[in-house]
Amino acid sequence: MEFAKPLVRATLIKRYKRFLADVTLPDGQQVTAHCANPGAMTGLNVAGMTVWLEPNDDPKRKLRYSWKLVEVGTGLVGIDTAMPNKIVAEALALGNILEFASYATIRPEVKYGENSRIDFLLTGDGLPDCYLEVKCANLSRQNALVEFPDTVTKRGAKHLAELANMVGQGHRAVMLYLVFRDDCTGFQLAADIDPAYAAAFADATKNGVETCCYATDISTSAVTLAQPLPMI
Repeated sequence: MEFAKPLVRATLIKRYKRFLADVTLPDGQQVTAHCANPGAMTGLNVAGMTVWLEPNDDPKRKLRYSWKLVEVGTGLVGIDTAMPNKIVAEALALGNILEFASYATIRPEVKYGENSRIDFLLTGDGLPDCYLEVKCANLSRQNALVEFPDTVTKRGAKHLAELANMVGQGHRAVMLYLVFRDDCTGFQLAADIDPAYAAAFADATKNGVETCCYATDISTSAVTLAQPLPMI
């Protein structure tokens, strides 16, 4: 998935109110950028970090910049949590995810469960319907492992329970964790951050929900799905 416009390098001043970030542009101008990330962003919102912004000229938008990436060490980490679904959608359309390559039809945002929408409903002749949920993982605290979640997520636990219900109805259900950073070699649950989510994960997998994890290749021009990573 390519960025719509060339990204602009900036320096982070502070992130606040979850969805706002003040930054300094290369010419010294200070502006406020949209931060499309409701999570804790632990280790990713430190003043002085180099960030990458996507500019826009839409008169309907209040902010001219959207925060897309942040540099951590020698790597890049994705910030915009709306991007992972677009990355997965592109990979599904190209048949690049082997687990789902046999499915002919891909439908995004389909209503199911109790007032929920599944990220992707996959269907194909002779195949069970596949309910695919995507989660963005960009927290890393140790040993090159990415973790999820980075904050308590009751909504995430609900999604796991609803996926298990789909399995109980004879369908296939999969939770895909997209690693939105390029410096990790494996995945693990952040059970200390959200024990309830870890318990919901254990119940879901016991009841037949499949799980997988994929890395991403990240640059300041595009982000694409990469190789699968082990889940620890």
